Amino acid sequence: MSAQTLINTLADTARAAGRTLSTATGAQRKAALQTIADAIEARSVEILAANAKDMEAGRSAGLNSSLLDRLLLTPERVQGIAGGARQVSELPDPLGITLRQSTLPNGIKLEQISVPFGVIGMVYEARPNVTVDAAVILLMSGNAALLRGSSSASHSNEILVRVMCDALATTSISPDVIQLVPSEDRETVKALLNARGKVDLVIPRGSAALIRMVVDESTVPTIETGAGVCHVYIDEFADLSKALPIIINSKVQRPSVCNAAETLLLHTAIAQEFAPVALKALHEAGVIVHADAATLVIAQNAGIPATLATDENFCTEYGTLEINVAIVDSVDAASAHIAKYGTQHTEAIISENKENVKRFIALADCAAVMVNTSTRFTDGEQMGFGAEIGISNQKLHARGPMGLEAMTTTTWIVTGDGQIRS
Repeated sequence: MSAQTLINTLADTARAAGRTLSTATGAQRKAALQTIADAIEARSVEILAANAKDMEAGRSAGLNSSLLDRLLLTPERVQGIAGGARQVSELPDPLGITLRQSTLPNGIKLEQISVPFGVIGMVYEARPNVTVDAAVILLMSGNAALLRGSSSASHSNEILVRVMCDALATTSISPDVIQLVPSEDRETVKALLNARGKVDLVIPRGSAALIRMVVDESTVPTIETGAGVCHVYIDEFADLSKALPIIINSKVQRPSVCNAAETLLLHTAIAQEFAPVALKALHEAGVIVHADAATLVIAQNAGIPATLATDENFCTEYGTLEINVAIVDSVDAASAHIAKYGTQHTEAIISENKENVKRFIALADCAAVMVNTSTRFTDGEQMGFGAEIGISNQKLHARGPMGLEAMTTTTWIVTGDGQIRS
């Protein structure tokens, strides 16, 4: 069977099974997610054993520390995955919501309501938690799921899908609404991207290279989740006692994820005072520093190791304990740097000056702006969405962390009483 035939068959199966979602009540979908959460907890030993196989293979293959961290499941992370499913189940039902309504002069009633897309394909790397996050968000929003993870997480993804499907088999919703696309053959990705008419939407989640490939090659509509070259700007009017913990949290708390900071920008008015403090704290946290020329002099005078940052550094999403540091002379200069090197993901300003904050927000063309807080809060769970399907950097349909509402489209219901058009 060719890869395209396989994908078409999986999509047809998922669409047929999706009828059990279309006719399910919100309460039934919620109960199904809670059953999935219970099953994940009950079978955590199996899940961790499968993940251990992926971790062993990943180390043998020489995966870097960032990818290994994304791949790793721990008892706490498995608990978190189950908790995310429960959080999604407790959110308001996103389907059948009336978005607008009116009555025309001829008596015809118009109503626009939220409905599912249908069949959604996910293409993602390394992170097995995405397998569950995506599945439960798609199920709760009435969509069938085609999940194409990476071969590096094949054992983890297989057991997670099996657990979810076994759980669904005890409910009124067909287990076939979740389909795991084989990851051994790279052709399945291309086939999924070209299954127009079979698949309604494809969402990539992973490296910048993966996302670009999906967007460039897909004939199926896509929502572009984005790479995260995120910045923290310390304004001249910053409360420096707030600034330091925010910098460390933004970079160090979990450096492998897309909302971790990759560049620190310091206003020149506070740079001489604050840069040595910030650089020392970053160094003590194990962070490798790449500095512009002015910051490099400060680092050398303070005896803190640093290398000269290049344009390539400023464009890089490290995903590791590395950061760029540069000095700017205004909010506008910080914004210009971000516009040149950023990826329209998350930008933070630390300032007590309301006008500077307002200007930074106005100039920040990105999915999320953080004011006096860590970039790490650009996250569906942290923002109250339960899990997230991904973080969109694009401007059409959805932007920022995508939860249930982002996985719906609309239908117009036009109700008459015998009217005909003249």
